Amino acid sequence: MNKARRNPANIIAAHSILILYTVIALFPVFVILINSFKTRRAIFREPLALPDAESFSTVGYETVFNQGDFFGYFQNSMIVTVASLFFILLFGAMAAFALSEYRFKGNTLMGLYLALGIMIPIRIGTVAILEMMVNTGLVNTLWALILVYTAQGLPLAVFILSEFMRQVSDDLKNAGRIDGLSEYTIFFRLVLPLVRPAMATVAVFNMIPIWNDLWFPLILAPAEATKTLTLGSQVFIGQFVTDWNAVLSALGMAIFPVMVLYVIFSRQLIRGITSGAVK
Repeated sequence: MNKARRNPANIIAAHSILILYTVIALFPVFVILINSFKTRRAIFREPLALPDAESFSTVGYETVFNQGDFFGYFQNSMIVTVASLFFILLFGAMAAFALSEYRFKGNTLMGLYLALGIMIPIRIGTVAILEMMVNTGLVNTLWALILVYTAQGLPLAVFILSEFMRQVSDDLKNAGRIDGLSEYTIFFRLVLPLVRPAMATVAVFNMIPIWNDLWFPLILAPAEATKTLTLGSQVFIGQFVTDWNAVLSALGMAIFPVMVLYVIFSRQLIRGITSGAVK
C-alpha cells in the first residue's frame, strides 16, 4: 500500500486530477473578474479574453458605487453571516456536547430528529416562516434572516460536532471535574479548543450558502435598509435591459470576502475533514 502511494505515476495522476478540478471550480470566478473590468461590447464579443487597453473599463464598479448602496448591502450581508455563524457554532456545539456527553432517555431519538433537518430543505416551510415573522414583527429586519439561517445550519452542526466530541478523551473531562471545574468551564476551556477543526468545517459549510442566499432575503427582508449583497445586486438586472458591467462588478466584490474567509479557515477545514482518516 505504501509503495503504491509513493509511486510517482500515482502522485502525478492525483495532482493532475486535483489541478483539473481546481481549474474547473475557479473558471467561473475568473470569467466574472476579467469581465468586470471590460466594456459591455467586449464582454459579449470576447468573454474569455483578458481586458486590454481598448476593452478595459471600470464603468461597472463606478455604477455599483454611485447607483447602489453597496457598502450598506455589504454590511448587512456581513452582519447576517457572522451573527448566524456565531449562533450556529455556539448552539450547535452546546447541543452536540449534551448529546455526546450525557446519556438520557431519548438521546438517540433526539439525535435522529436533529439529523432530519439535514435531509429536509428549510425552504419547504417558507410560507410558515413568513407567517411567523409577520406575527412577531421581524419582517424587513436582519434578525429574521439570522434566525432562519441559524435554524438551517444547526442540524449539520450538531451532526458533525457530536461525532468529534465523542472522540474527546473522557479522562481529560473527568480530570477537570475532579479539579472542581464546572460543566461550562469543561465545555468552553477543554472541549471546544480540541474540536476547532470541526467548527471550522461547520463554519465553511454554512458560510457560503448564507452569503450567497437570495431566497430568504427576497422574502423576509426586501426593504432597501435590509437588503443583502446578493439581493442588492439584482437592482442592476432589469426586465428588458441588464447592466452586465454592474452585475459582474457587484458579483466580483461579493466573491472576494468569501474567498478571504475560506483561505483563513482552509487549514482547519482540511484538518476537520481528514480527522479520523488515519489512526
